[in-house]
Order: sequence, then C-alpha cells, then structure tokens
Amino acid sequence: MRLNAQTDFSLRILMYLASKPGGTATIQEISTRLQLSQTHLMRVAAKLVSVGFVKSQRGRIGGIGLALPASEITVEAVIRAMEPDFRLVECFGPQEKGCTIERGCALKGALSNALAAFFAALHDVTLEQLTEPHRAALIALFDLNGPAFVPPVRSTSPTIRKKLADRLSQPDRRR
Repeated sequence: MRLNAQTDFSLRILMYLASKPGGTATIQEISTRLQLSQTHLMRVAAKLVSVGFVKSQRGRIGGIGLALPASEITVEAVIRAMEPDFRLVECFGPQEKGCTIERGCALKGALSNALAAFFAALHDVTLEQLTEPHRAALIALFDLNGPAFVPPVRSTSPTIRKKLADRLSQPDRRR
C-alpha cells in the first residue's frame, strides 16, 4: 500500500503548523520552507480546511493554522480523510464483474486484516505525538528560528529590489 502525494503533503503541512510558534503560516511560506509545489499545497490546504483539520484566514495577515489542537488530530483520521479509497485489490470494490477465484481465495480476508491493523496502529497516534518529542529538530529543519519569512519580491526592476533590500537591512528609525 502506498499513500498518495496529497496525504503525504497533508501530514507535512500539519506537522509544520504544529511545530511553528504562533501556528499560522501562508501557503507560500510552507511551500518555500518544505520545498514543495505551491499549487499542490493550495489544493491540499483547501481540502484540509474542508475536512476541518485546518482553518484559513484571508487578508494581509492571513494564512492557515490548525483548527483543532494537535492532540486531537490523529494520523488515522488524516489518512482516511485524504485518501480516495482503500481498495487494495479489485475484489475490495464494487462487484460488477466477479473475481474468478473469489470462492476459494483467502487473499481478501488477509488484506482486510492487514488494512485493519494498519489503521489500528495509527488510531491513537496524534499530531502532537509526532511533533512534540522532536520539536527542536523540526524547528531547525523548517528553519523556524531563522529570520521571519519574507516572500520573494516579484519586481523585475533591479532598482526597486535594491531599495527594498536596503530598507529591510536598516534599523527602524521610527523608534
């Protein structure tokens, strides 16, 4: 069995948000820090919002954050919400055309037991359990102690980029 990329990205987004002080991030920030496609992450985040694991806020200070405490989000729940189906073999699906060996085959039962064991093992594993013991390592990997995330400037003008870089490097004189 293999989890799809959407499920993989979902778990990474959730771990990022659980590890981040303040817990809110933009898709652009997550994409940059995790080196994942922003387009894919937008789709995944939309689904995470629709199933209730993540909340979103629009606007200048917007972003996404956990909708539930990390202790209430289980890996099993995320996988069940994000995977389209768990038909490991054809006989798990609708029986439009019957399997020619079904009456004498024990494979369906064995795979059903394996799938149940897979979910049983993940039933009590929470996002908090995945992140808290490794929080320092995750913060370092996600570079959360580094400078605050600044989206890249999209201007084609080198003059504007230089002025912005100069302004950001100078101390704030209004204090």
